[in-house]
Amino acid sequence: MSFALRNGSRLVSSMRPALRAMQSRGYADEMAFTLAAANKVFYDSTAVRQVDVPSFSGAFGILPKHVPTLAVLRPGVVTVYEQDGAVKKVFVSSGTITVNEDSSVQVLAEEAHPVEDLDSAACREILSSAQSKLSSASTDVEKAEAAIAVEVAEELVKASG
Repeated sequence: MSFALRNGSRLVSSMRPALRAMQSRGYADEMAFTLAAANKVFYDSTAVRQVDVPSFSGAFGILPKHVPTLAVLRPGVVTVYEQDGAVKKVFVSSGTITVNEDSSVQVLAEEAHPVEDLDSAACREILSSAQSKLSSASTDVEKAEAAIAVEVAEELVKASG
């Protein structure tokens, strides 16, 4: 047996466990979706068609059979496409996104609110207050905290508009 053929067979043998795992992976036609925050659980392993999420690496859509992913949620709107065709939008402040091999998805947010419940005047007031705090911040910690509050408030205003 030639050297290349022997090494090729070793390569295939070493890849067998990974190939078996890929073949046996439980791909589904729907996803079990969980969206939870400290203030409320919005979905609890609910079957949905698609979820669009804002992340620090860019906004992305999640469909069944999505590659496993772990991402950081950024302030913005999570859009959920339910099985019956309904579309729900939930504002999230920050958190994590986990897409698992079994097509389950978890979005865990620090704080979340249905977009339809947002009061645009109150959101603009929150932004104004956050901007004031940023301009009067004197320490690096105060500046960082205020900058985060401004970012969240800006996204709140966008979501409520």
